[in-house]
Amino acid sequence: MFSLGSSHRFYLYDGHCDMRKSFDGLCGLVISVMNRQPTSGEVFVFLNRSRTHIKLLHWEHGGFVLYYKRLEQGTFGTSSLKKGELSWSDLVLLIEGVQVVKCIQKKRYSLPQKQLF
Repeated sequence: MFSLGSSHRFYLYDGHCDMRKSFDGLCGLVISVMNRQPTSGEVFVFLNRSRTHIKLLHWEHGGFVLYYKRLEQGTFGTSSLKKGELSWSDLVLLIEGVQVVKCIQKKRYSLPQKQLF
């Protein structure tokens, strides 16, 4: 069961990961390179060099969970992502293959409220 959500914290590995690594190898990267604890409940995101494979490592009560996705064509776009912490929406866009090229937030105007006397 996919049990990840917006309440988790997500961290993108700064570098390319060998996708042959499993639980112990990825935990070693989390501890030695990312300076974090793999059993903290945070989710760690790893991409291979060609950005066609992605792995997510997550500790749940009772053990580790490893999510793995391989694209048949195309790549995971990370050009707009900064290394380090990701938001839930950034992760969903990354996994679904959506690249945000430009984002403009417009100021919302509201009508003045009538005062009752």
